[in-house]
Amino acid sequence: MAGPHLRLVLALLAWAGVAATTLTAGPVRTATAAVALLAVPGTALVLRCRWPAGVRQAPLTAVVPALACSAVLSAVAAVPMLLTHTFTPRRVLVVLAVLTTLLVLPYPRRRWPPPDPGTWSGRSAPPPPAGRQNGRSLRAGALAAACLLAGAAACADPTALTSPASKARAESEGTVRATEPPNLPGPWHLVFHDDFDGSRLNTADWTTCYDWNLGGCTNAGNHELEWYLPGQVSVADGDLTLTAQRRETHGTDGKTYPWTSGMVTTGRDHWDGTPRHTFTYGYYAAAIKVPAQAEGMFPAFWLIPAETRGTPPEIDIAEFINTATHVSANLHWRAPDGNDTHIGKDYGPQDFADGYHVYAVDWQPDSVTWYVDGVQRFRVTEPTAIPHVAMELVLNLAVGFQTAPSPGTDSAALKVGWVSVWQR
Repeated sequence: MAGPHLRLVLALLAWAGVAATTLTAGPVRTATAAVALLAVPGTALVLRCRWPAGVRQAPLTAVVPALACSAVLSAVAAVPMLLTHTFTPRRVLVVLAVLTTLLVLPYPRRRWPPPDPGTWSGRSAPPPPAGRQNGRSLRAGALAAACLLAGAAACADPTALTSPASKARAESEGTVRATEPPNLPGPWHLVFHDDFDGSRLNTADWTTCYDWNLGGCTNAGNHELEWYLPGQVSVADGDLTLTAQRRETHGTDGKTYPWTSGMVTTGRDHWDGTPRHTFTYGYYAAAIKVPAQAEGMFPAFWLIPAETRGTPPEIDIAEFINTATHVSANLHWRAPDGNDTHIGKDYGPQDFADGYHVYAVDWQPDSVTWYVDGVQRFRVTEPTAIPHVAMELVLNLAVGFQTAPSPGTDSAALKVGWVSVWQR
């Protein structure tokens, strides 16, 4: 077996791959996860088996077997998850980290049968170091059990390896977890997920304005009071935070706005760009904490058409128009006469600013169904109302729609714990 330092390095690299899943997308995350997937478990297996012969004398001869074994072990870990629709990269990395740790444990070896007393030249054989062997066995067994328990817990609950705040949020929600498929019929596949466990916004997934932005943006059609700027968007402690502030801001449209605020979308950086992510049908969910300063605030989680950039159609998953106690679900479509037609329903009263709640919609070709904390609240099955175009995700904190904030309100914050999209 390899020396203790190499064993320790392999175990650390395996768990570093797991830890890397909490980082934002980038070369560090990619490289660390790739090593944990493609090199570490196979190397541990090759060294444990001492195959091929002479590995310690010619380590390079083990490179190809190690890579091959890593590929096989990764496939063995991933395939059952894919078949049961529970696959996430973190879960695969956790399984491989547990397996690697078990492979590199320094299990004690006993010689059996014991040496012939005659080989001791007439002297009685020394008694076996029972205490030492038992101590090693206990330590190895305890570490193996701890790894198995940690791996089982992490695979059962993907939030187990996120920050304590994220874990507490998930437990308090008591409904849909960040990477769990919806509790609805059908084979669901996770196609988009962000749990905001890094230190900055993942710009590969999100931009900070509508498609028509130029140095910021606003929704002029709603006569809102804010000008959206990237500086009002932050990621820290497992949260995406959109902050609205009473601050005079000059927009590139030549107007001056009394407020500045933040938004994110999976759309384009500019009108002629390519959207980051678009979705047609699926289950969209987010854990959101709305601001307690409700008057004059308009937090929203919604879907906007990717091709036309304009609405209708439009699916409003959760809207809080000057309230933190009622959430609105709305569906917009274009009537035959060209007018915007919509249908919606409010749910409440409930103190939605008291913590994180999960707001979701299941958009299918024949229906749109809204959920709050895992409970169905509204459903539309009218064929002419159901959209059939690709959509972009939007999260924003608008200001001044229908009414302005009170003079005593100078700021508000919308917090998002995670966003996930599942499709059949």
